[in-house]
Amino acid sequence: MVAPVVGRRVGHVVGGEVVGAGAGDTIEVVNPATEEVIAAVPAGTAADVDAAVAAARAAFAGWSATPVAERADAVRRISEGLAGRRQEISATITAEMGSPITFASRVQAALPVTTSAALAGLLAGFPWTERIGNSLVLREPAGVVAAITPWNYPLHQAVAKVVPALAAGCTVVLKPSEVAPLTAGLLAEVLHAAGVPAGVLNVVHGYGPVAGEALAEHPDVDMVSFTGSTRAGRRVAAVAAGTVKRVALELGGKSASVLLDDADLGTAVKITMANCFINGGQTCTALSRMLVPAARHDEAVELAVAAAAKYGVGDPTEPGTRIGPMSSAAQRERVAGYLRAGIDQGATVATGGPGAPDGLDRGYYVRPTVFAGVRPDSVIAQEEIFGPVLSVIPYGGEDEAVEIANATPYGLAGAVFSADTDRALAVARRLRTGQVDINGGAFNPLAPFGGYKQSGNGRELGSFGLEEFCELKSIQT
Repeated sequence: MVAPVVGRRVGHVVGGEVVGAGAGDTIEVVNPATEEVIAAVPAGTAADVDAAVAAARAAFAGWSATPVAERADAVRRISEGLAGRRQEISATITAEMGSPITFASRVQAALPVTTSAALAGLLAGFPWTERIGNSLVLREPAGVVAAITPWNYPLHQAVAKVVPALAAGCTVVLKPSEVAPLTAGLLAEVLHAAGVPAGVLNVVHGYGPVAGEALAEHPDVDMVSFTGSTRAGRRVAAVAAGTVKRVALELGGKSASVLLDDADLGTAVKITMANCFINGGQTCTALSRMLVPAARHDEAVELAVAAAAKYGVGDPTEPGTRIGPMSSAAQRERVAGYLRAGIDQGATVATGGPGAPDGLDRGYYVRPTVFAGVRPDSVIAQEEIFGPVLSVIPYGGEDEAVEIANATPYGLAGAVFSADTDRALAVARRLRTGQVDINGGAFNPLAPFGGYKQSGNGRELGSFGLEEFCELKSIQT
């Protein structure tokens, strides 16, 4: 296979062959730190999708019949292959979407290694068959899966879909975001080196309204797994409904960090800020709303401003950079629009605000921002900004804090801080959201990941993510 390195025209991967790299319309891949074109991918068409789906369908019979132990071995080799190319992967992610190189190495490139290794260890004990009364219940592969992934965590999101789908016995057509498509080719190379047969993973590049919709509506696609905005997720679900295929959606978030009145404010603000600004705020689980007791609002804002000052913005290839550029010019303008809206609706800019950071006139940079005195019903408290923007929201009592935390269309993540763990757990149980961290609880790659409400449906990671790609069959005896 041809390596999709920066500076090269990259093709689709169909049936184990790289195709479409030298002809037809292309999409430029732009380095958001330099605004320079670094690569090009083909603008996939419905015909390209047809070819990829046909290859996946042809490979399905053989791959679905592969013994579980052999699939587990393949997943282990994939994890090892990703680990072996960690430096190349992290550099590619930094170039294509601007994630700071230290974060790209420690998280963007490393997390898929962890999640795939964890999955490999689960396969032997997974209940592929179980007896319930006089029924034998089987878990069988769902079929051909369309995996449509975003630009913010281009490898992690792809691995979170592709690897469990393959582990379940499915075959896959992956459509990465056109903003950050290069890592998908690296993943295809890793699978090839791991001995995964041709056609089990196929990659089609292109725009969502063309290639993405062609996949979602394709009659030979049995399931769509999509990660992206809620708006795009609605469209995927609507298009997929025409063939009544299975759909799993991991969508947006507007997660609340609830600081109770007995919390260690310094620690809570520091952790909340780190989670809000992670990956430049371009993270669906970002704790972008910090709810604080009204009596401690000013103290919390002061701490947040001090914490924000430690997040250096600049060249993402420099190891010390903590916030790089936004992924694209469009994303920079989106964040800038929300900054203006926050000011227009009466929030106070405690630090940051509109405009580029000093000395960064080139590249899609924004100023990390903390808003104080934010109303719970304001635009910046209700809508996903997807940038380094924290809204500090005062509340009167614990019940009001829970009400505010739950009062958005989203329900993906959240956090609670308290000196009393039992009290924090009680509040966490009241939050209508898919994940809650208590006092900075660590990420668990085996725990289910997904959301409530308009944050989507279905779950990823661990046995729960594997379950998503299985159909249930009952055989009565």
